Amino acid sequence: MKEAHGGPRARAGSGAAEAALDAPLVSLAAKNSGGANQAGVRLYNERLLLSLVRRFGPLSKIEVARLTGLSVQSTSAIMNRLQSDGLLKREAPLRGRVGQPTIPMSIDPEGAYSFGLKIGRRSCDLVLIDFRGAIRQRARQPYAFPTPAKILAFVRDSLPILSNSLGAAGKRRIAGLGVAAPFQLWNWEAEIGAPPGAMDAWRRFDAESEIAAICPYPTTLCNDATAACAAEFFFGRCWRYRDFLYFFVGEFLGGGLVLDGALRPGRTGNAAALGSMPIMAKSVGAAAPQLIACASIYQLERQLEAAGIDGSSILATPDSWGEFASQLEHWIDEAACALAYATLAAISVIDFEAIVIDGEMPPTVRERLAARTREVFVGLDRRGLSETEIVAGSIGADARAIGGAALPLIKNFARDREVLFKDAISQTSRYSKLLRTASDLGSRGMDG
Repeated sequence: MKEAHGGPRARAGSGAAEAALDAPLVSLAAKNSGGANQAGVRLYNERLLLSLVRRFGPLSKIEVARLTGLSVQSTSAIMNRLQSDGLLKREAPLRGRVGQPTIPMSIDPEGAYSFGLKIGRRSCDLVLIDFRGAIRQRARQPYAFPTPAKILAFVRDSLPILSNSLGAAGKRRIAGLGVAAPFQLWNWEAEIGAPPGAMDAWRRFDAESEIAAICPYPTTLCNDATAACAAEFFFGRCWRYRDFLYFFVGEFLGGGLVLDGALRPGRTGNAAALGSMPIMAKSVGAAAPQLIACASIYQLERQLEAAGIDGSSILATPDSWGEFASQLEHWIDEAACALAYATLAAISVIDFEAIVIDGEMPPTVRERLAARTREVFVGLDRRGLSETEIVAGSIGADARAIGGAALPLIKNFARDREVLFKDAISQTSRYSKLLRTASDLGSRGMDG
């Protein structure tokens, strides 16, 4: 990993003496280790307040004090510091109440920026997002199948163009680059349609280090479906659920896992590899297929091609699949049935509060798929199992790229250490150590 470049001011020292330093963006997560010293408490509270404002929208200092249990004085000091650092901004005063008008504060979209690189089976995307998660710039490279050389050339050419769009001040606030990539790409050579042996180069390609070598910002690698789950958890609606299982229905299906309010990549970064989950065989004695073969978009492409329709037209019309009516209806039924059985298997292990279904498809199709999955699920034998909600995700086709870009922001600004890379996948990253001080301080703010 490389050092971060640029960013808001950082505060150092303890007690009343605090020096304003011109330090990198990552300095907000100052390198604290050990117990809950004053700097650690301040760091924890800053992240907590940012998290609340991100999730609930503009909040006044009094509202934040009520939510956290902090004193109004402490809340005011923290929010003023965050505003000074450019991470929060004042909104219009709320008048018409008794006393002085309250001034809500919101996330400043220009407080930080981040890059997300999605490596897909048919194309790769590089996006630049702001602190609110909005895409500011993007570049795309289509291909018949991915190769390491194509990915590196794309990043080398596109990264400077996108970063230069921010200007000098904005470039100093870039938190990093998150790479969202499928694991073990070589295993899906036939499904991708690549020539025999064409994907073998991925066996020897260390994506994180190779991309980091041509990127001037800290680089983080994550499974693409886990990254999509991070986008939903960080920027979407599903942060309201403390535990949820996430299905991303793309060209190939993948998944993500949130437990106890934290994203869980797993021991090797491959947690919630839902595409590999076996699904009930359709006949006695038949081999149980994997979920990836029953609820992936490549299956819809094959059905369209069998009907004499160009399957690649799905990618050409990402906002509307109206012309695929009959094949689409059949695919939704098959995919929903498989997702319902996968849900049943999953909640028999962990009683998830919600099952989230997102994907690379129009919002209307996503809603239909979630609704049909609910219909099938309620008809299954669920004796002895807890109830769960089955809901549609809110990010959609860009979830993997936005999720990749969310990784550096989560590392630098999220409330909980567990939100990203608690497990072995993060142990090579020095940035995973930045949150240790606040890891066990609880969920509420602390005066200190």
